Amino acid sequence: VQLVESGGGLVQAGGSLRLSCEVSGATVREYAFGWFRQGPGEERKGVSCIRERDNSISYADFVKGRFTISTDQVKNAVYLQMNDLDVADTAVYYCKPVYSAAYCSPNGVVGIGSWGQGTQVTVSS
Repeated sequence: VQLVESGGGLVQAGGSLRLSCEVSGATVREYAFGWFRQGPGEERKGVSCIRERDNSISYADFVKGRFTISTDQVKNAVYLQMNDLDVADTAVYYCKPVYSAAYCSPNGVVGIGSWGQGTQVTVSS
């Protein structure tokens, strides 16, 4: 499984970004997928997860109401629309298949493929 994250960048607080995760070697239909992030000096944490089959979705409390996760079966991709960004959202963002959309944790990732390079999101005040 290969995962290529993109769409990060530098944005002012209150701005928006849309992250993309291109998936190969697996499909967004057969696996649930999640977005994770790792800020400076922090552990990696779950942001949002989705299972396309039944549209099961979960969000971390710190992004609820601001971020939206989605998938595209045709493009075999996972997206994260991030609105009203805050300095605290500064991190490297990664995507990974997970066992359950309800358990959106780095401990719940499927052990296929490795973590991608991620995409850097930097929010300035």
